Amino acid sequence: MTTAYPTATIIPKSAHSIHQKNISQNALKVLKQLTHAGYEAYLVGGGVRDLLLGLIPKDFDVSTNASPEQVRNLFKNSRIIGRRFKIAHVFFGREIIEVATFRADQAESDDPLSIHKHNVSEETGMITRDNVYGTIDQDAIRRDFTVNALYYNASNETIVDFLDGIKALKNREMNLIGDAATRYREDPVRMLRAVRLATKLQLNIEKKSLDLIPEMAHLLGHISSARLWEESLKLFLAGQAQKTWERLVELKLAEALFPLTIKSLEHADSSDFNDFIQAALQSTDLRIQQAKPVTPAFLFAVLLWEPVQTKQASLEAKGTHPSDAFFHASSHILSAQHPFIAIPKRFTQIMREIWQLQPALEKRLGKRAQRVFEHPRFRAAYDFLVLRAKPNSPEERLAEWWT
Repeated sequence: MTTAYPTATIIPKSAHSIHQKNISQNALKVLKQLTHAGYEAYLVGGGVRDLLLGLIPKDFDVSTNASPEQVRNLFKNSRIIGRRFKIAHVFFGREIIEVATFRADQAESDDPLSIHKHNVSEETGMITRDNVYGTIDQDAIRRDFTVNALYYNASNETIVDFLDGIKALKNREMNLIGDAATRYREDPVRMLRAVRLATKLQLNIEKKSLDLIPEMAHLLGHISSARLWEESLKLFLAGQAQKTWERLVELKLAEALFPLTIKSLEHADSSDFNDFIQAALQSTDLRIQQAKPVTPAFLFAVLLWEPVQTKQASLEAKGTHPSDAFFHASSHILSAQHPFIAIPKRFTQIMREIWQLQPALEKRLGKRAQRVFEHPRFRAAYDFLVLRAKPNSPEERLAEWWT
């Protein structure tokens, strides 16, 4: 059956707030060169959305009817990346303009080059490869949210809106395109994107899409833990970590990402651990707002602190020496976390050092204290201790001594 595609609404320059002075000049160069070569080309997605909201886009993406190979031939400063979703990157020094070809469903594509390029897992419903090329209207309904399906034409400065994305932005709504259950099965990461974007942009996720998330959160188990590491950075290092964590817990997504953390939080005596997490999330947000450096290792060390402590206590109760118990506990917890989020080794090493320095900070006499102070992770370990400290606690007195 042929899909009925939505009719485009063209918003003229006079009716929207996007000005080309706010668009990357390199993105405009890419658009101009593509159209000059006879291709359709639009600014699309988050860049258009953010400009309409008065925000400064982090990056600018281009959508076109040129294939990745045609883009590569047109731009000598480009290369093709990806297998699951093949795109072209055009390089301008440190800035990368991402150029994607219009996508379509396999059944709707007239492109002979697209045959066998759209694979869906029969078991999970996930799209495992998405290189079926189509037209702009087909591309619009393949996107995730209506607010991301807005196409800016730099030639005449109009916006092409197929799915009432402008209306959704005005109403502060975030609506999933298509059947929510199907779209979540196609790519479960869309659930994380929904939470991240709704929190960042202060939009309301439509009820039918929101209500499905808790029962479908387990589908994140089908996503590679390496990809979920990258997604976790977007979730927690964008300045809204505290609000994002709250939504992740509420929607059962945190359980799919950090099962050991959630298990610890479900214990009756977990209030101190919860306070610790909240303090760390708040501190992370503040540092980002102040343009101070942050490392994901610190936040992940906080999130896994209680599981490590619990495992260490269990080993010590069986007679294991404290230092050996710590080593085995930290290794066990990091290994147990890996299938859910694959934390790179360079960060797990920092996490281990932060944890290891906590008891070392209790040694305040002689050369031991000096060695702790000179440790490369001293500052991170000290900040960790400060966040752990409750009023009038031994940790608070210890933190004051090191201050």
